[in-house]
Amino acid sequence: MAGESMRDEMIEARRPPNAHRGVLKWLQRNLFNGPINSVVSVVTLGVLVWALWPFVQWALIQADWLGDSRQACSGEGACWVFISARFESIIYGFYPEAARWRVDIVFALMAGLLAWLAIPKVPGKRWAAIIAVIGFPIAAYVLLLGGHFGLMHVSTRNWGGLMLTLTVATIGIVGSLPIGIVLALGRRSKMPLVRAVSVVFIEFWRGVPLITVLFMASVMLPLFVPTEVEFDKLLRALVGIMLFWSAYMAEVVRGGLQAIPGGQEEAGKALGLNYWQRMGLIVLPQALKLVIPGIVNTFIALFKDTSLVLIIGLFDLLAIIRAGLTDSDWLGFATEGYVFAALVFWVFCFSMSRYSQYIEKRLQTGHTN
Repeated sequence: MAGESMRDEMIEARRPPNAHRGVLKWLQRNLFNGPINSVVSVVTLGVLVWALWPFVQWALIQADWLGDSRQACSGEGACWVFISARFESIIYGFYPEAARWRVDIVFALMAGLLAWLAIPKVPGKRWAAIIAVIGFPIAAYVLLLGGHFGLMHVSTRNWGGLMLTLTVATIGIVGSLPIGIVLALGRRSKMPLVRAVSVVFIEFWRGVPLITVLFMASVMLPLFVPTEVEFDKLLRALVGIMLFWSAYMAEVVRGGLQAIPGGQEEAGKALGLNYWQRMGLIVLPQALKLVIPGIVNTFIALFKDTSLVLIIGLFDLLAIIRAGLTDSDWLGFATEGYVFAALVFWVFCFSMSRYSQYIEKRLQTGHTN
């Protein structure tokens, strides 16, 4: 039987499968794969070109890029000379020029750690996490604030620009997630007092605007501490932002916890695991995987809301640009400043969004077969 099933002649050559590669193949498959789709694509592209072409002309074709004063701008297009002339203050704020190398080191360390954690093929993720949680905050504190190891002390009053925006966003994100997880667990607790405290905390912070929270952190918080204790203005803002967004994070995490079947925790009980072991090893990993989009959405909202620190006298990226617009040498270039600020915020927010989608696909969050 085995011999009868064997072929004794060569199989005829077959045509290769269609390779859907290249720009033309992508356009044909996605935009022009039928009469109706082709018409809709042409009309949509025409409307986009008609609407965006004036902006492209203003921002790129007729723009002025080189120079150090407004005399270098012709007035026909965007004057990006304003951004290039004030680029250092946009990045560092009022940080002393002689000490800006310390900020550069912190930026480099942050970029290196993010790449270490984000790129799957790079080994040593556990060490990267330990360094990111313990080592990096200590190094950043020593370098940015100074006053140790012979480094000049730089008050947080001189912090500003993109450096301040990233500081507030990073600490807010890192602080709000664990607090939100604890609050979510507390709201589902079977202990009445713990559940009541968690519910009151979450509903209180979700019921007030962030602007009010920042005002309270700046004005009211010092009234509740001893007079000899001095709270830095930046520290007050960080505390307010972490507490505010931890309440929203708690509800996101609670949604993930409620999506996990009760049998998961019961199985942990059957194995003899205590509460924290069941949560840490069984329930929370599944819940957090389910709510990755909600967590990243909260992170993006937090990042954008860092611009509100202006109301308590902190000059973040947007505030530094607005301060530059009050300079008599640069009056009339508000559009360029706001477009640049919007572009920076969009780059960071879009990067977080895309990375979250990559994590979802990697972890198969959708549970599709």
